[in-house]
Amino acid sequence: MLSILLPTDFSENSISAIKYALEFFKYQKVQFYFMHAYRNEFYDHDDLVSRDVFDAVMDKVQKESESNLNKLLKKVEEISPNPNFTYHTVSAFNTLVEESNELADKYNIDLIVMGTKGKTNDSKIVFGSQTFQVLKYVQCPVLAIPVNYTNTQPKRILFPTNYLIPYKRRELKLLSVLARSYRSDIDVIYISPTQKLSIRQEDNQSFLKDVLLVNKVNFNIVNSRKVAETITNYIKEHQIDMITMTNTQHSFLEDMLFPSTIDKVSLGLEIPLLALQNTTRN
Repeated sequence: MLSILLPTDFSENSISAIKYALEFFKYQKVQFYFMHAYRNEFYDHDDLVSRDVFDAVMDKVQKESESNLNKLLKKVEEISPNPNFTYHTVSAFNTLVEESNELADKYNIDLIVMGTKGKTNDSKIVFGSQTFQVLKYVQCPVLAIPVNYTNTQPKRILFPTNYLIPYKRRELKLLSVLARSYRSDIDVIYISPTQKLSIRQEDNQSFLKDVLLVNKVNFNIVNSRKVAETITNYIKEHQIDMITMTNTQHSFLEDMLFPSTIDKVSLGLEIPLLALQNTTRN
């Protein structure tokens, strides 16, 4: 059974990501945790004008959070009465990143699913600030869904890698399960001006092949120094439906998250991104 965390700010974008998750995982047994972290909303609340009203505003924000989660749960149960699904709600006076990390540990979360943007829908922004924070700092795989994206049956998944870091079996197994659900091809590409792999790279590639043994995997080396451009072109030329990257120091995904390069990789997430965090969780 999968355990999936669905953070929400009750925006249209977050609801869209929730609907995507409900459809995408409809064939799996899943424990869904709908979470609203309201610490920032509390401190930014218009009524919080002095310390005297602290408790009153806290009570108001907490009740609004719990009420909105209950409304969301009723809506979810109406649109997805799936016997494979179990639903839970979490309302917390905490930041999104801190609460996500705590819940990931407490409930052994396999995956966080959220939209690429929150209440803002600025077309110039690839990731909303909340999604950016989760991708960077939460120690759990994240599936980020673009606004209004509806293709829940990916046929080809792109996995760019430099083979320099040892992968975590648990996270590769997650990719394997997601791909196997829809018999998706996984295109593993190594972008480099040289064809030769080091011994370390060969060993990491062998481990990848072993874990993804039940999947259809295509291993390719693309001769190029322009990583972002190569990824963008590959997505278009091969009709890629989802991209997965490992988020570690000096990784493709880390490069993508920095503002200096984010415009270059504004493959911008027109397709979902599965970010593997390469954590040491069991």
